[in-house]
Amino acid sequence: VQLVESGGGSVQAGGSLRLSCAASGYTYNRNCMAWFRQAPGKEREEVAVLDSQGTTRYAESVKGRFTISQDNAKNTVDLQMNSLKPEDTAMYYCAADSVSCWSSWGTYNYRGQGTQVTVS
Repeated sequence: VQLVESGGGSVQAGGSLRLSCAASGYTYNRNCMAWFRQAPGKEREEVAVLDSQGTTRYAESVKGRFTISQDNAKNTVDLQMNSLKPEDTAMYYCAADSVSCWSSWGTYNYRGQGTQVTVS
């Protein structure tokens, strides 16, 4: 399974971006899709997860602003980010796992290379 993120860019505070994670390869056994982010000098953190039952989980810092969703037709998992703040600036990464929505990036079966989001 290969995960490729897209949709990052630069935006002013208060603006919106929509990130997309395209999955290719052996994809039907994905139990969880997740978005992580890592800001310079900080540890990588979980942003949002979506499991196969449709259950979601969000970091407190993004609740009410970000929404994770799955587009089965396009085989993507998207992250809609609204009301962006400068502290949302980070590299955003997509991850997938066949077992569970782990809280640790390193535990995921499949991981993308990231897309940069800059909020000024």
